[in-house]
Amino acid sequence: MGLVGFDAAKIIKAALKNGGEFADLYVEDTFNTSIVAEEHKIEKVIAGRDRGCGIRVISNFKTYYAYTNDLTEKGLLEIADVVSKGVKEGKPAGDIGIIKKEKAKGFDIKILPSQVELSEKVKLVKRADETAWAFDKRIRQVRVVYGDGFKRVAIINSLGEHIEEERTGLVFLCNAVSKENDVIQTGYEPVGGAIGLEVFEENPPEKVAEIAAQRAISMLSARRAPGGKMGVILSSEAGGTMIHEAVGHGLEADLALQNLSVYSGKMGQKVAASIITVLDDATIPYKRGSFFYDDEGSPAEKTVLVENGVLKSYMYDRLGAMKGNAKSTGNGRRESYHHRPIPRMTNTLIAPGKDDPQTIVKSLDKGLFVKKMGGGQVNTVNGDFVFEVTEGYIIEHGRIGELVRGATLTGNGPEVLQIIDMVGNDLGYSIGTCGKDNQGVPVSDAQPTLRIPEIVVGGDVKV
Repeated sequence: MGLVGFDAAKIIKAALKNGGEFADLYVEDTFNTSIVAEEHKIEKVIAGRDRGCGIRVISNFKTYYAYTNDLTEKGLLEIADVVSKGVKEGKPAGDIGIIKKEKAKGFDIKILPSQVELSEKVKLVKRADETAWAFDKRIRQVRVVYGDGFKRVAIINSLGEHIEEERTGLVFLCNAVSKENDVIQTGYEPVGGAIGLEVFEENPPEKVAEIAAQRAISMLSARRAPGGKMGVILSSEAGGTMIHEAVGHGLEADLALQNLSVYSGKMGQKVAASIITVLDDATIPYKRGSFFYDDEGSPAEKTVLVENGVLKSYMYDRLGAMKGNAKSTGNGRRESYHHRPIPRMTNTLIAPGKDDPQTIVKSLDKGLFVKKMGGGQVNTVNGDFVFEVTEGYIIEHGRIGELVRGATLTGNGPEVLQIIDMVGNDLGYSIGTCGKDNQGVPVSDAQPTLRIPEIVVGGDVKV
């Protein structure tokens, strides 16, 4: 059965009856499975379906949006009428015809989650849960999460475009908590992407659980990290938390165009070291932030945000493109039909450079090697940030040494980008769900090994 069983042009015309420069329909049919294990048992199993449509009108750079799960023509006309009443002045739309229909080819998924029995998915969770608990008696808490989704979307707009795409996604993670005396530590490891259960061929549940448990146990014996200004090397394994939080959000057009970003008004200016190139690329196969069309029907792109240190582009959705006199970069995204689209990152990364990662480590006489980054806070207006280091090591005389815990990195995103002086020829990815305006979307972040000559490391104050 097709997603669009109604006269889409009629609905769009009704939404524009009081005026507006643009209107679109976003139709979605989603199947999700979620399994959670805690306290030695399967705590939650949820499988469900959600189907509905969102209708949007853009008028005078303002968005009017409503949604419904009634996909009958009558139900959609009622919602279109609600949206149209928000437009105070304008001219009714003329004839609207669907002149361009395209369907994304989609990624080649080897093992579709929909073709795997729920009981088999539960077994995957149990395998990880049992492995993590058995790793060490000091493991005191384990949480394993499996989630998959299959989504069919159709986007039809007043330009006459009709886009359809099928998307498959999977995420699997283990979080382990260890305790010894009064010391409590955690370990976390996720895998996933726009992929099926073939993800477990290279990342079996036992491996994911062991990595999480090993991190939790190792940190128990780590001493407190030293504090103060020092050189820091960010491993490619650290993931792209830094680029995502300290840089990426500030390059989303809605923030940048409202002067709510440290990068506002700096197009064409030097904002980073000449060895730094920042990309947002939704076209990378099988990554968690990848797709063929965004949630407004714009083609996915590899967008150069910063090239050799110079700011080249923001991440635009259709509304941002209208405001900025630009074109959409394929960054209009939404959590579901319950939400309006806004500019969001996809797979955001610092491009690899020319330096050998081992040479980068050897170049630092003393400092901190960050193998894994944690969460943090960022002020997009001025770029200031604080990030946790979940796995870090002392560097002495160009060698990675003792494991330390409790380190934080405090600095300013644009300032750090300006002083990075070595960029590795490697690249490591991390995955997550990015939250903004009360909606979350799947993303990936990546970076090569990077050398920051000096940054404030929070830890024990040096005497």
